[in-house]
Amino acid sequence: MQLGIIGMGKMGLNMALRLTQKGHEPIGFDLNSKALQEAKKNKLKVVSSLTDFKKVLKKPRIIWVMVPAGEPTNSTIAKLKDILESGDIIIDGGNSNYKDAQPTAQSLKEKSIGFIDAGTSGGIWGLQYGYCLMVGGEKTIVKKAEPIFKALAPENGYAHVGPVGAGHFVKMVHNGIEYAMLQAYAEGFSLMEKAQEFSLDLHQIASIWRYGSVVRSWLLELLEIALRDSSKFNLIEGIVVDSGEGRWTALEAIERGIPAPAITTSLFERYASRGNSEFANKIIAALRNEFGGHAVYTKSSSTTKKAKKIK
Repeated sequence: MQLGIIGMGKMGLNMALRLTQKGHEPIGFDLNSKALQEAKKNKLKVVSSLTDFKKVLKKPRIIWVMVPAGEPTNSTIAKLKDILESGDIIIDGGNSNYKDAQPTAQSLKEKSIGFIDAGTSGGIWGLQYGYCLMVGGEKTIVKKAEPIFKALAPENGYAHVGPVGAGHFVKMVHNGIEYAMLQAYAEGFSLMEKAQEFSLDLHQIASIWRYGSVVRSWLLELLEIALRDSSKFNLIEGIVVDSGEGRWTALEAIERGIPAPAITTSLFERYASRGNSEFANKIIAALRNEFGGHAVYTKSSSTTKKAKKIK
C-alpha cells in the first residue's frame, strides 16, 4: 500500500522502514534536508515538497503526519487540505490534544477529506518491536487505512478505539499512566540508592526484577539497559522534561472529577526536577531517553548541556 509520511525524524523514519519491511510503499517528506538525506540513505523514496504528494501518490491518497503536536501539526494539515482531494485521508500520528481532532475532521470534511487520529506508542524501539496503535475515526475511513496500522503494529497491538478524537484521548491517558509508572520506579530505586549500608547493585536488582517479579515491565527492561553502564548513566542530569500529555491527563481528571493522585504528583515532580537534580529524576530522565530518544541534560565539566541521546 502506498502512503506519504510527513516527518522523517526518530519516529517517522523508523515507521517508514517498518512499512517497507512489511511490503508497503512509504514516501517521505521533511522540512529538514538532513532528515531527507537520512531517509535516502535508508533507500526510502522522498519528495521535495508537500505538493509533490499529489503527483506521486495514487488516489485515494493517504498521508501520515508525524511532526510535533500543536502548530507544526495544525499548519501541516491546513496545507494538506489545500492540496488533497475528495476521498484522500490524513492521519495525525503525533501527540496532539484530542480536543483538536473533531474541529480538524470537520474542517477536512468540507473537501470530503477523511481524518484519523492515531495514538502511537513504541518510541525508538518501534521499528524492531512494532507500534501500539490507538486509532480514532469513522469506521469506513479507518478500514481503508487498516493495512497500514496492521503492518506497523505487533500482533494484537492495534485497535480502532472509537470515533474521531478517541485515539488521541486514549494515548493521552496512556502517557499519563507512563508518568506515574516512571515515578514509581524512580522513587523505589532512589530509596535503594540511599541505603548505602547494603551496597546494593541497582543494575543487578533491575535485572532480576525482570523475571517473575510482579513489577516487571518493558520499562524495567529499559531501566536495566540504562543502568548497565554506570559511566553513561552518571553523565545524566536529573532534569525531567514533560511533553504535554501528563498535563492534559491531569486536567481531564480534574474536569471529570476522577481522582488521579499518582499521575498528578508525577507531573509535579517533573516540574520540581528542574531546580533539583536528585537520583530519582536521573532514573526518569534515563528511561525517557531509552524508550523514546527524548533529550536529556548531561554533565560537562561545571556546566550542563543538552543532548539528544547518550550512546
